[in-house]
Amino acid sequence: MSKNTEQWFNDCYRQIIGSPLSSWMETLPMQLAHWRQHEQHGELAKWCRLLAKLPPTQPSVIELTDKVQIGSESDLDGYQRKQIEGLLKQFAPWRKGPFWLHGIHIDTEWRSDWKWDRVLPHISDLKDRHVLDVGCGSGYHMWRMLAHEPASVFGIDPSQLFLIQFQAIKHFHHDPRIHFLPLGIEHMPENNAFDTVFSMGVLYHRKDPMLFLQQLKNQLRKGGELVLETLVVDGDERTVLMAGERYAQMRNVWFLPSVEALKVWLNRLGFIDIKVADISVTTIDEQRTTEWMTSQSLKDFLDPNDHSLTIEGYPAPQRAVIVATKK
Repeated sequence: MSKNTEQWFNDCYRQIIGSPLSSWMETLPMQLAHWRQHEQHGELAKWCRLLAKLPPTQPSVIELTDKVQIGSESDLDGYQRKQIEGLLKQFAPWRKGPFWLHGIHIDTEWRSDWKWDRVLPHISDLKDRHVLDVGCGSGYHMWRMLAHEPASVFGIDPSQLFLIQFQAIKHFHHDPRIHFLPLGIEHMPENNAFDTVFSMGVLYHRKDPMLFLQQLKNQLRKGGELVLETLVVDGDERTVLMAGERYAQMRNVWFLPSVEALKVWLNRLGFIDIKVADISVTTIDEQRTTEWMTSQSLKDFLDPNDHSLTIEGYPAPQRAVIVATKK
């Protein structure tokens, strides 16, 4: 297990050294050493053993522009494909995707490609940029970012299952520019070095949303771009919903601002050129149960008689994408 993670992180260090992110090396190795010693849990050891069983392949196709497809069905025989699919299903639930690996369709709970299609037309060109994805999940959007030729893409997320899912995909396409680190935003130094910071689906999980937005700002260079996607509610600049014990059956939901309130927050923190790129209601076609995520999903969290409400009676999930610049 330690050899696996050590290699992943050594590859990451090589990407950082000599880049505008080089000051990160003052804190990162110590943090990851602490993580290896104290924060790994028993499941990770099992997942690493399973990961090591994935056979090497030679993908005939790498497609990241319109979807995440690595390899084609004809690259493998039926036994190899069944072996790989069986191993990948050991890393369920798969929530963010979808992925196509040598003809295996990982049909994830979320159609994250729909979200990416809503975001992409409104962001700056990622070519040669250093990009950070905060709360990156399994890394789906990072692979889509990679299609636009960034200098580097780093994802941070404390979930060890997401780390393994990311490494499972990277096993089939070992691009040296893309890395996952099992950290939260609170572990990040104020390096003010990234050109673009994405945070999609995290803000409402934070007890202190203003602190979180400041932490995102601290990762950006002057003139850098924040791409923020979060749950919102209808209302004016004074409207903020604080959910009760649960929102759509989620326990860790705190503040849902209106779009106008969110713009005020960003303005107060020193962001400029604040633009609303998209507002859309999450549908049961975009978030649903699949054979790769078999537990309850959105339809189970909505009022069965009125899908405009959650099961608790709050407005159903509506998401906004905001793009802003660090002054």
